[in-house]
Amino acid sequence: MESLSAAAARMANGEATAEQLVREAMDRVAEREEELHAFLTLLPESALEDARESDRRRASGQGHGLFDGIPWAAKDNLLTEGIRTTAGSRILGDYLPPYSSTAVRRLDERGAVLLGKTNLDEFAMGSSTEYSAFGPSRNPVDPSRVPGGSSGGSAVAVAAGMCHFALGSETGGSVRQPAAFCGVVGLKPSYGRVSRYGLIAFASSLDQIGTLTRDVRDAAAVLGAIAGEDPMDQTSSTAPVPDYLAAVAQGGRGLSFGVPPEYLREGVAPEVRAEVERVAAALERQGLRRREVSLPHTQYALDAYYIIAPAEASSNLSRFDGMRYGPRAEAQDLVEAYRRSRGQGFGTEVKRRILLGAYVLSAGYYDTYYLQAQRLRTLLRQEFLRAFEQVDVLLTPTTPTTAFQFGENTQDPLAMYMADALTIPANLAGLPAISVPGQPIGGLPVGLQVMAPPLREDVMLAAAATVEEVASR
Repeated sequence: MESLSAAAARMANGEATAEQLVREAMDRVAEREEELHAFLTLLPESALEDARESDRRRASGQGHGLFDGIPWAAKDNLLTEGIRTTAGSRILGDYLPPYSSTAVRRLDERGAVLLGKTNLDEFAMGSSTEYSAFGPSRNPVDPSRVPGGSSGGSAVAVAAGMCHFALGSETGGSVRQPAAFCGVVGLKPSYGRVSRYGLIAFASSLDQIGTLTRDVRDAAAVLGAIAGEDPMDQTSSTAPVPDYLAAVAQGGRGLSFGVPPEYLREGVAPEVRAEVERVAAALERQGLRRREVSLPHTQYALDAYYIIAPAEASSNLSRFDGMRYGPRAEAQDLVEAYRRSRGQGFGTEVKRRILLGAYVLSAGYYDTYYLQAQRLRTLLRQEFLRAFEQVDVLLTPTTPTTAFQFGENTQDPLAMYMADALTIPANLAGLPAISVPGQPIGGLPVGLQVMAPPLREDVMLAAAATVEEVASR
């Protein structure tokens, strides 16, 4: 499927209508959804109605701009008023939110047409979409392999041409990792750049809404539409939102970049390392300056993350008790009702993380684990900021390997967690980061990650545009 920008240009030139775009997307869903399972909820009737309304606006000269009439998809942990929102969990299997998230509402105000809600690992806890309570999604490049997670359904929908762009969410790499596995562009903004209002919480100090698109230009456009201060989210940044499309048009020539050796360590496939070095050399030929940088504390980021994130999850998920949300189990007393409702409603991975989080927060272990992890997080952020005094951006692999086979890591949680080893540091430090497709390895997509200082998405996107340009050659 064409990019968002190309589809908008077709409509502006009178070569297509919003209804035609929606029907094309629905045809693609009909072709591949049964095999790939990208969606948990599809909205064909309301999407066609919204498309026709968009066409009426355009005909009367009242169009809302770039997004008006463009079909898109939302990860199913973003609240959508009156539309089922499950977070990939049976405990929210029939939940109808009374309001929409800020990001969804901002796209709706621009006339974008919501085609459906996409599959995800339950409560966004996973790296393969195998932990969805409603069955896994499959990689459109090779359906025997995982699409990544937890925003796997959103990545699949974009990669398979079922929509022009999608929103996902990130806690430790859940936009960038599936983008890398499926061969699309995945962008995680700085913490606070996009409002979290209406995003079902996993780990509140790490969660961010991100974008999945066909190219870097579309990523810039979608970020520009959803970014900005929100009075409903007190953690949202008050910093002005730059012109991201202008940054992409400018490109990265003249910027400096570093390739931290810690991101090319043992565990990263040799072919992935070679692709990063190939692109780094091409960037130098384009006029970007390479400088040496080191981030030694990143080797501990995975350990810190799997203390902090489960700790916050154990608190955030306490509200899902069978009383206010989800099915309530029959029981003799309240405590038993809680136990049975949560036992039946939550999947294995969610239970594992709740138990781990409760453990590290318990008396006698808080100082040993949780407090130490927070100290490491502070050191990591300081280390990144020092690195950005020497370079404008960092270039690394997005994932250590290409997409793995279904079932390969489900019996080994540590192996599954390692899929996010190179994306987690940016979440802990609150940095913006983007995954751009490189040259496929063995026919499978590989991702190139660009990171920038906090709230410098404009610099990141400028560099990413040049990475995209040289990587495609």
